[in-house]
Amino acid sequence: MTTVSPHDLQRAAQVLDAGGVVAYPSETVWGLAAHPQRPDGIRRLYDLKGRVADKPVQVSCASAEAARALAAPDIGFDDLAQALAPFWPGPLTAVLPASAACPPLLAPEGRVGIRVPDHPVALALLNAVGGVLATTSCNPSGEAPALTFAAALAMNLGDMVLPDGDVPCLGIPSTVLLLPEGRVLREGALPAQQVLARLERAPL
Repeated sequence: MTTVSPHDLQRAAQVLDAGGVVAYPSETVWGLAAHPQRPDGIRRLYDLKGRVADKPVQVSCASAEAARALAAPDIGFDDLAQALAPFWPGPLTAVLPASAACPPLLAPEGRVGIRVPDHPVALALLNAVGGVLATTSCNPSGEAPALTFAAALAMNLGDMVLPDGDVPCLGIPSTVLLLPEGRVLREGALPAQQVLARLERAPL
């Protein structure tokens, strides 16, 4: 059951559809979101955060199914998603070869970082806009991310801040893996070795 009001979700969806940026809670840290089909929104996301243009943002998805079209067809996404099922939803970002359908701004080097968050408000927001959003942490580049609604409000980086519905974040960012190579790009809330051990046993 969602912990955010339908009115707030509708307003957030309208902001994103118009090319705006929304701050929202996740189970890791607070995030900033833009609509993946609005290049102006993605550029605004970069500008508000002060992020360098060659550092890609990730793509948050409502489910592995919602992410399928973003990944290159030759990597066997369905098998990979099945292997990752214990960790999605969860604090795992998989950096995969991108498909031709993935917006170029989200895969500047032919790779796209995909995550399925495990927070009721984040998932409600994703489902309200079609299942996919361009996302990054809620903080100016080089600073610590927001961990509370009050901190996200104080940063004043989005056109709207969704309340967290009293579901707190962990305060630890997601673990980032380069797949199918199995290289750890960032150790985060989920022990990378758990994921790699699962992938080794999976018939990919």
